[in-house]
Amino acid sequence: MLNIDKLRCADRRTLARGITLLESTREDHRQQAEALIQSVMPYSGNSIRIGLTGVPGVGKSTLIETLGNHVISRGHKIAVLAVDPSSTLSGGSILGDKTRMPTLATNENAFIRPTPAGETSGGVARRTREAIVLCEAAGFDVIIVETVGVGQSETLVSEMTDMFIVMLLPGGGDQLQGIKRGIVELADLVIVNKADSELQSKATLAAADIQQALGLIKPRYPDWQVPVITSSALENKNIAEIWTSINDFRTLLSSDGRIASRRRQQAKTGLWMETQNLLLSALKNNQEVGESLSRLQESVTNGEIPPTIAARQLVSKFLDGK
Repeated sequence: MLNIDKLRCADRRTLARGITLLESTREDHRQQAEALIQSVMPYSGNSIRIGLTGVPGVGKSTLIETLGNHVISRGHKIAVLAVDPSSTLSGGSILGDKTRMPTLATNENAFIRPTPAGETSGGVARRTREAIVLCEAAGFDVIIVETVGVGQSETLVSEMTDMFIVMLLPGGGDQLQGIKRGIVELADLVIVNKADSELQSKATLAAADIQQALGLIKPRYPDWQVPVITSSALENKNIAEIWTSINDFRTLLSSDGRIASRRRQQAKTGLWMETQNLLLSALKNNQEVGESLSRLQESVTNGEIPPTIAARQLVSKFLDGK
């Protein structure tokens, strides 16, 4: 069993072991992980949870490192859960975010955990919710979930964080760079990164265009006008302004209980997502379903029956076996 006292003292090795336990698929490990989460729940919830997404190459890791060092200098502890794309061969992380945050990774007040996304969609790993709780219990009061990238399903990260940040690049034609409108509608802060040297003017123009576009979208919160900030992580430009916006957002939504209400709704969403995952796993591992699966899959691929009927037959087999 993990040493809870060491975890509560922000021992990074113990925290890393705890998250490894959470991610394990072994049944005995799952039982230990559930007991661990249950035991640390009273110590969780005292952080600002930030989701951060953006197109590949926008500089997410560099900005997180610069922002993280700034946050630590203000007396905070920061945990970064960097969800990487997964290799189709090994299932391991491809990008290795920890190697791209060298100074933050060695700071005793920071914890960085790269995690392969695996088969989970939405830009997050299956155990990201539990990992957030564990990091909070270890005393980290700023949690950043860096997602895989930007796509139609990336909105899932907004369902487990308090604030959702979208990062963009200056220039490149369409200022939203192919990001779905739904992603932008969820943004609580937009950052136009790499606003340095010859890209400065393009970044300023992009920020103005994005601000105008946001004015045409119904805001998530009527009393919060989504800021659009140009920044340069390499030049430490406007990093303090980003942190100020994060604090302003947290103060506004904490004052009337909206963050607490949002977290309650997120917990409910997490319940149903985990229920779906467990039921799907049980269905796939059911012996009677397995005996019918190959035959039904072949019938579907040959166009003999539609997927809806095949799915209903599989579920009926599963339920009858119960």
